[in-house]
Formats: sequence, C-alpha cells, structure tokens
Amino acid sequence: MNANIPRPCNQEVKKYLVLWDSLDNYVLQERSLDKLFIETFPNNTEIEDILIKASALNDFYSTNIFSIFSVAKHILSLDIDKRLKTGDTTLVSEIANVEIKGKKKVFYSFATKYCSHHNPIDFPIYDSYVDKILMYFKRKDKFESFKQADLKDYSAFKNILLKFAEFYDITTYNLKDIDRYLWQLGKKYFPNKY
Repeated sequence: MNANIPRPCNQEVKKYLVLWDSLDNYVLQERSLDKLFIETFPNNTEIEDILIKASALNDFYSTNIFSIFSVAKHILSLDIDKRLKTGDTTLVSEIANVEIKGKKKVFYSFATKYCSHHNPIDFPIYDSYVDKILMYFKRKDKFESFKQADLKDYSAFKNILLKFAEFYDITTYNLKDIDRYLWQLGKKYFPNKY
C-alpha cells in the first residue's frame, strides 16, 4: 500500500490539515492539552503541575510511562521554563533520559511531546509514524542524507524536518502543521498492526 504515497506539496499538506480538523477526538484532545499546558499550567516549577501534565500526555498518547512521578520529579529538577521558551533542542534529551529505580530509561517520544505542548512551533513531535514517513521519502526522493538513528537525536530530527519542508517547498507551513501532516500520512500508510 505504501508504494504510492503522494509527493509532499502544499495541496497535500492542506488536504491533511483539513482532515485533521475533522477528527474530533484528536482536535479536542489537543485543545485540552493546550488548555492544560499553555493556559492552566504554563510553568514547570511545581511538581503538581508537572505531574498532571505528564499524566495527561501519558494517557492521551499512550506513552507507557509506568512511573509518572519519577518523570515529573526529573522534569522539575531540570528548571526548563526558559529553555522551553527559547526552543532549546538539547532539552528534549535531558527530559527523555530518566533514572527509575536505578535503571536508565529513555522516553524520547514523550519528551518531544512534553516540550511541544509548551512550545509547538519550536518543538516538533517525534513518533514512529513520522519516523516511517521520513524514512520512506528519504529512500524515495533522497531529500536529505541521514540514518534512521539520527531521528532519535532531537536537533538532527528537527533539522531533517526543516530540510524536508525546504526540499518539497512546503515552508509556508510551520513545524506543527508538518507534524500533523506527517503523522496522518504515517498512520494511513504504515498502520500499526495489533
């Protein structure tokens, strides 16, 4: 099925953004998270605020974090608010790498989501659907030279997304729009098999 994915262009992105707006469950989920992250608890200086935001992300996105309290304590210890505002990409790795009961864990996708919900324009979301689509177009059109492992390096990932937008001349859209477009493509053409 994935052999005929339409070439990215402004019309394709627009088509998928219109489709996104019709998906009530995702739209309302995103609005709820925006209200939580941007309006209600924009700062990360209180463990309770971080805990409720991390719990909501874990639930809505099924990120499978089994110890939300440990992750929230870790985020609190990083003093992240200024870095979120400035779009500091190194923050993602710092949030992602958590020690829980003496074991090192990496919650990369969660960390991208946590940062993105505070600053959606500067922090695009990584997930497996986006990964698959970027790899597909890399093989198909060679829009950029990178390894799949580079997608797990957040600065490289963000740069790859910018190169993707530039290559396909879709730079009129911001990274959040491109995120939603790529995620829907991945979900459609590379569905998870349960």
